[in-house]
This record gives sequence, structure tokens and C-alpha cells, in this order.
Amino acid sequence: MVLNAGELDRLVQFRRAMMVDDGFGQVEEWQDHGVLVHAKKSDVSDGERWNAEQVQATITTRFTVRLSDFTAGLDPKDRLVCDGREYNITGIKETPGARLRTLELTCSARTDQ
Repeated sequence: MVLNAGELDRLVQFRRAMMVDDGFGQVEEWQDHGVLVHAKKSDVSDGERWNAEQVQATITTRFTVRLSDFTAGLDPKDRLVCDGREYNITGIKETPGARLRTLELTCSARTDQ
């Protein structure tokens, strides 16, 4: 699959957990990582489930980004922010048929927050 520039219609920011000193000790803090990246967004599914007497609504979304030195270094421990919503990255793979030009990131986010 070859992407046209017009299909990369979203700007996404990646975030990475860093250990910082809060004055009492080391704590994990999510910080912006790298530059804004153009991406294609495709919602895959949504759902609701009960968790500890509460309903949680989630959405699964796939983001396609161009392969670069930066995007090749992304990790499922990183997060992605698009349109103000923060997503957990659950999988990263080469886009089928794209000949190492794009990566597909499968992400999930809560929609009830």
C-alpha cells in the first residue's frame, strides 16, 4: 500500500515515559518525544466493558506513518496523542505491501475520560 501525502491528514505527537526527580524521589512522567508526525487515522472498533463496577468505553485505532529513523525507534511502551486523545500503542508492524515505506501502529484509548 502506497500512501499519498493527502492521506496523512493528522498530526500526531509521541510521548515517552521518563524518570524525573519530583523532590521526593524518582517518578515516571510522560513527556513529548520527537517532533510532530503526519499520520493516517483509521478507527477499527469500539466497545464497552465493566471494570470494578464502572463502564469503560474504549476505541481501537490504527495509525499509519511514514518509516523514518525516528518512527523506526518507536516502541509499544510509547504513547501517541492525536486530536487531544492519548492512545496506548499496542502493536507496531510494517504495513503489508508497502515495501518498508510505512509503519502501522495499532492503538487503544479510553473514550469515557
